[in-house]
Amino acid sequence: QVQLVESGGGSVQAGGSLRLSCTASGLTFADYAMGWFRQAPGKEREEVSCINLRGDFTYYADSVKGRFTISRDNAKNTLSLQMDSLTPEDTATYYCAADRTFGFCSTRAPNYEYWGQGTQVTVSS
Repeated sequence: QVQLVESGGGSVQAGGSLRLSCTASGLTFADYAMGWFRQAPGKEREEVSCINLRGDFTYYADSVKGRFTISRDNAKNTLSLQMDSLTPEDTATYYCAADRTFGFCSTRAPNYEYWGQGTQVTVSS
């Protein structure tokens, strides 16, 4: 069955960095656009970033633009999110998701078919 497993979350002070990874199995990774979403307690889930099949198109939410970098390695079935200059507002559970699309990556969560279990990121001031 399809599995998306996130790793790399943790606790960091404001201004620090973390690198999240998502390893996919049970699907042809190169056939899926991939996205990172996050959800903080009491808030709605929001898209952070997404990347298309080949990795030559990316999207970033305004709140993370210039600080986060999404990338993928289709040979290793791995999605990554480099997060720099973290702020307490970045505190959330981060999820990776897969969307079988042949176009650009989607910013809409309902378009994503498969989801990971999430990894917690906590940024203290």
